[in-house]
Amino acid sequence: MQPGKPLIDWTWIVEHLDDIWTRLLQHLQLTIIPLAIGFVISLVLAIWAVRQPRAYGPVTAVAGILYTIPSLAAFALLRPLTGLSLVTAVIPLTTYTLLILVRNIVAGFNAVPADVLEAAEGMGYTRRQRLLKVELPLAIPLMLAGLRLASVTTIGLATVVSVLGSAYGGLGQLITEGLQTFFPTKYLLGAVLSVVLAFGADFLFVRFERLVTPWAHARAGVR
Repeated sequence: MQPGKPLIDWTWIVEHLDDIWTRLLQHLQLTIIPLAIGFVISLVLAIWAVRQPRAYGPVTAVAGILYTIPSLAAFALLRPLTGLSLVTAVIPLTTYTLLILVRNIVAGFNAVPADVLEAAEGMGYTRRQRLLKVELPLAIPLMLAGLRLASVTTIGLATVVSVLGSAYGGLGQLITEGLQTFFPTKYLLGAVLSVVLAFGADFLFVRFERLVTPWAHARAGVR
């Protein structure tokens, strides 16, 4: 950066809005796909762990090991198998959501009052009906709390995908290119948009939780 030169080059931003928008869409893709796949896998594992409590320890242990694998190491291990593709980025990002989501979903199921479950059985609900009509709805607040945390974490981790190349770099590509070329506009823009995206995801999940679980907030207000 030259002395006296503005930190942010607004002219460059205006001229490259299409590229910035593309990077933003890539970052959303790198967030939404792993989050959706991770939620489905975690839900299945959580239901299994609740039905078979002995499985909870091994499931969380494996998820914990996957969570500790550095993203760069995961990309390096996958590259010979999947190449420089979106799959190479999605697999590690998905595994990083499992520990957070499994713990929160299991906690949500365990938070369902025992008397509610007994009442459902007394009404003749099958195990599947009880899961779909009683346990899942009542577990939603903690499940969404896990999704909020996992989404913010994934948005941050997705910036590292830029090491795979510009095709799937997302906002991390702006940060990397800006640092490599000593162009503050790029890396500051990438960082700011990542933060805004994280705050936006958190806000949307909070609003969605209030929309789908009005009883929980009404009960909290009474207390």
